[in-house]
Amino acid sequence: MQLFILRLAIFISLASLVSTASGKELISKFQGSRSTTTAEFEARAPWILDWRVKGDYPGSMAVQITLESSPGGEHLGKVTTTKWVTDGVRLFSQSGRFRFVVDSSLAEWTLIVEQLNREEAEAYTSKGVD
Repeated sequence: MQLFILRLAIFISLASLVSTASGKELISKFQGSRSTTTAEFEARAPWILDWRVKGDYPGSMAVQITLESSPGGEHLGKVTTTKWVTDGVRLFSQSGRFRFVVDSSLAEWTLIVEQLNREEAEAYTSKGVD
């Protein structure tokens, strides 16, 4: 019986190590087709924004995404600006409370905020960053 309990304890310990060491964790997801300021979210560094833009009028559509602090509204920088169907990922190394300001015309957009662990952040490769 003691051997069974020991094996069970080892299995549970290993399973918890695997679950904490792997995979991104979803923090927030926002979608829309017009200009808006998203709800506030909290993220610990490192985290990423995975964005997707689609629309029927490439070249005539427009999306600009900026990051600001919350609740103060301090402008922290432009994430991307595009007139085309596109996607991209951006790594952030600042912790805090944030929100996105999305200016959109003739486009649909999706913003996915995910928590990374240190190993994932070190392996990160920039994609689609302006």
